[in-house]
Amino acid sequence: MKPDLFQSPDYYLLDDLLSEEHKLVRDAARAWVKKEVSPIIEDYAQRAEFPKQIVKGLGEIGGFGPYIPVEYGGAGLDQISYGLIMQEIERGDSGVRSTSSVQSSLVMYPIWKYGNEEQRMKYLPKLATGEFIGCFGLTEPDHGSNPGGMTSNFKDMGDHYLLNGAKMWISNAPFADIAVVWAKNEEGRIHGLIVERGMEGFTTPETHNKWSLRASATGELIFDNVKVPKENLLPNKSGLGAPLGCLDSARYGIAWGAIGAAMDCYDTALRYSKERIQFDKPIGATQLQQKKLAEMITEITKAQLLTWRLGVLRNEGRATTAQISMAKRNNVDMALTIARDARQMLGGMGITGEYSIMRHMMNLESVVTYEGTHDIHLLITGMDVTGFPAFK
Repeated sequence: MKPDLFQSPDYYLLDDLLSEEHKLVRDAARAWVKKEVSPIIEDYAQRAEFPKQIVKGLGEIGGFGPYIPVEYGGAGLDQISYGLIMQEIERGDSGVRSTSSVQSSLVMYPIWKYGNEEQRMKYLPKLATGEFIGCFGLTEPDHGSNPGGMTSNFKDMGDHYLLNGAKMWISNAPFADIAVVWAKNEEGRIHGLIVERGMEGFTTPETHNKWSLRASATGELIFDNVKVPKENLLPNKSGLGAPLGCLDSARYGIAWGAIGAAMDCYDTALRYSKERIQFDKPIGATQLQQKKLAEMITEITKAQLLTWRLGVLRNEGRATTAQISMAKRNNVDMALTIARDARQMLGGMGITGEYSIMRHMMNLESVVTYEGTHDIHLLITGMDVTGFPAFK
């Protein structure tokens, strides 16, 4: 088991832009990842198993809903703190960050924003500690980039709703205690429902044979005439804008998280370049390797500046969906490129579990697809600057 020697790059002295609280939150998350995630994650990824024992620790470092108000069990932190926590967790592993950001942005966020006071008090404190784990049901077998085409539906049966349908590619599904599920009512309007494990007709089969996010549990949500109590409907927002609002928060977290994965690949490649001797000198003394490292740190620095500014706008309530979309697409693409270049720098060692790079690379192939694909985010930016939607 190799020690975690990670040193965070800060080429433009961005720490000067952070408050003392930001740095304390980040450093606590970083120390926890080094102690609890790095020593075990390669083994769990190889076994395609989520390390459930880390859930309590994720709650303790603010990994679950850090921006949720204190009265509901959250830490009451700002959006930059949330981003920094996601950065540090994904530096450890994208799958662990997926569990964290799904819980935060796709489960706690809609209950906080769209739920009533009774729902907030019932679910949020237990989600904040990790006593409850949640998942988010939007994507369907036949509706990915077009969520408005969903066929999952519910009918008013007088004293309850009857829910039918299926969702797939759902992080946390196999062991989630609750699911925030998006389905259409009899008029075709999309609403959010809180579905609890144990409700008759609700099953969560696990998805196997993944080459990506192997240390994250992925599954389906199957609803076969599930009776959902009427008090489990999220009352304060409906329509497609409701789940898309959750995705704004999740994509923002991903934009930060991808930087963490990129920093880990860069740091690994930089250290290796100083230690690996070929032709009687370190490979870091050669022009081609320096070119790769210089491009890596440049792109990381650009992403850090982009995302910090987005965090400021989020804190001010001024960040647009299109701005969040740009950061998610840019930063994940940046991280993938760095992972691939770093893998080349390590040669054959780059494909082994002795180093984190190949695991990051495989994980990022999921991150570039979920929460809006690379190409869909390009079209969101294109529509924003031209005014013309070009999705079909």
